[in-house]
Amino acid sequence: MTPVYIVGIVFGSLILALAIVGGTILAAIRARHGGISRRSRKNQAEEAEMMQEIFRGLSRMEKRIETLETILMDYKEKEKDK
Repeated sequence: MTPVYIVGIVFGSLILALAIVGGTILAAIRARHGGISRRSRKNQAEEAEMMQEIFRGLSRMEKRIETLETILMDYKEKEKDK
C-alpha cells in the first residue's frame, strides 16, 4: 500500500506544480494585457460615460432646485411684506 501512496503523492505534486506554474503564467499574461478583455474595457468605458452623464444631469438638477428654492424664498418674503 505504501508504494501506491508514494506514486499518488508524486503525481499529485506534479499536477499541483503544473497548475501553479500555469496559473502564474496566466496571471502574468493578464497583468501584461491590462487584466481585462477588449469587450470588458469597452463596457467599462460605456459605463463610465453613462455615469458621467448621470452626474452632469444631477448637477444641472441641483442648480435648478437651488433656483427654485430662491424663487420660493423670494415669493415668501413678498407674501410677508403684504
